[in-house]
Amino acid sequence: MSEALIKVENISKKFCKDLKRSLWYGMKDLGSELLGQSHENNGQLRKDEFWAVKDISFELKRGECLGLIGRNGAGKTTLLRMLNGLIKPDKGRIEMHGMVGALISLGAGFNPILTGRENIYVNASVLGLSKKEIDAKYNEIVDFAELDEFIDAPVQSYSSGMQVRLGFAIATTLEPDVLLVDEVLSVGDIGFVLKCLNRIDRILKNACVVFVSHRMPQVARICDQIILLSKGEKIYHDTDVSKGINLYYSMFKTEVGTFIGSDKAELTRISLESGAQKIKPGGILSIKYGEELKIILNIKIDQSIRHPHLYMAFYDREQRNFAEIYSSNGGFIIDNKTGHTQIEAIISNINFSQGIYSIAIGLTEKHGGKVLFRHHSAVHFQVIGVQHGWAPIQLKPTWRQNNIS
Repeated sequence: MSEALIKVENISKKFCKDLKRSLWYGMKDLGSELLGQSHENNGQLRKDEFWAVKDISFELKRGECLGLIGRNGAGKTTLLRMLNGLIKPDKGRIEMHGMVGALISLGAGFNPILTGRENIYVNASVLGLSKKEIDAKYNEIVDFAELDEFIDAPVQSYSSGMQVRLGFAIATTLEPDVLLVDEVLSVGDIGFVLKCLNRIDRILKNACVVFVSHRMPQVARICDQIILLSKGEKIYHDTDVSKGINLYYSMFKTEVGTFIGSDKAELTRISLESGAQKIKPGGILSIKYGEELKIILNIKIDQSIRHPHLYMAFYDREQRNFAEIYSSNGGFIIDNKTGHTQIEAIISNINFSQGIYSIAIGLTEKHGGKVLFRHHSAVHFQVIGVQHGWAPIQLKPTWRQNNIS
């Protein structure tokens, strides 16, 4: 299990923004290689060139799963394509051991006019399997892909989800030593995604995985180390996956969401407080794990609304709704005598993981009644402290241990 299946040493890849100049550079570099010479400029950038990936190093052993994350254009797919041998690095060295299974782009490796059955045999043959070995795996591939009815239809008639199911089934059923997965699970339905994650868990016993995704819950679910890329460079690499995800989230600015309302009610002001700290206009309140959070709302309500009901929903950066507050659930009744009111909701213990969260606020005529207003991402706050985890809620129980003879 200590065997390193992937060794990457200071690899870099550059591209050119101008097509004609890119073709000219490619011809010159090819000529240099044929003459046994190094590329001109000793790997330095020429006009219109940029580093898509720069000086990346890591090592993966059996049983390890590396998550590659970063904003669009950070270099994740370029790095994966170099690992799969589709493109060659300009600098550095890549060492791969064993069979490589890759699912890098939708439909890659499939001949669209061939049937699903024919593509299974073609893809498996390319990986070095004999017809007898493919025959032994065929039923397992079809069953996992759930394509029994369509296996003899041409792949060009498949939906994107069907193509992903077939591609993933081929790549994983053949039990590769190295599995490369790039964002393709985002097009599958939730049932198949869970099935794929469970399959990755199983093959990790004897393989290593490089997993690229913008879906952080999936990354946190299967990865035991993480690399965060920005403009081709590695800015974080560690086994603390939660910290890497938090850094990734911090790369995106927070924005106030949409407001939907009627002339019956209006949210005139919202503010947050924690101890002596107060949120500044347009700012984000920082609160430590376990501290109190006070939400203060100024609301104008038409006096014809006799039973207004308030609710607040908490969202993480993935826009997962993980906690809610309903005014009626605690027996709190909003008094609407004047039409102008200030409401305070005090949460005594914020047990959220480190990160940035948003609150959506809504008002209805009664619980489950007509919506008077709904304000998405009305305000943001950041939780800081030592509690790290990929789940938004981090519980802190009282522990007890009893020794058993």
